[in-house]
Amino acid sequence: MATRINPYLNFNGNCEEAFNFYKKAFGGDFRMISRAGDNPMEVPENEKNRIMYIELPIGEHDNLMGSDIFESFGQQLVIGNHNYVSIAVDSKAEADRLFYALSDGGEIEMPISEQFFGYFGSFKDKFCISWMIIFEG
Repeated sequence: MATRINPYLNFNGNCEEAFNFYKKAFGGDFRMISRAGDNPMEVPENEKNRIMYIELPIGEHDNLMGSDIFESFGQQLVIGNHNYVSIAVDSKAEADRLFYALSDGGEIEMPISEQFFGYFGSFKDKFCISWMIIFEG
């Protein structure tokens, strides 16, 4: 059985906005989108439109997954620097395309450029998610 890594991202009420941004960068359609109000669980009115689960294919075998947190369940979102989504691509052109599309409105940590290990760049997007893009060519 092959192992796949599917990044799972949590948000505090702006999951749908973030995933529409990612959809614009990657293309394609959501494989699944589920809102709290569409499920049998009890949530306060102000959380019914929150995303319980969303999935966006970003490659042949890879998916970007996510959800909003639910404060009514005691969940709390803590923004940190301990997670990156690392994407290996097949060309410099695709590396540039994704780097600039996803970093739009964000904060570039390392501009995309030739490094000893490949063509690489890292950034935090406008939703505080950290990304690394690499072409190992």
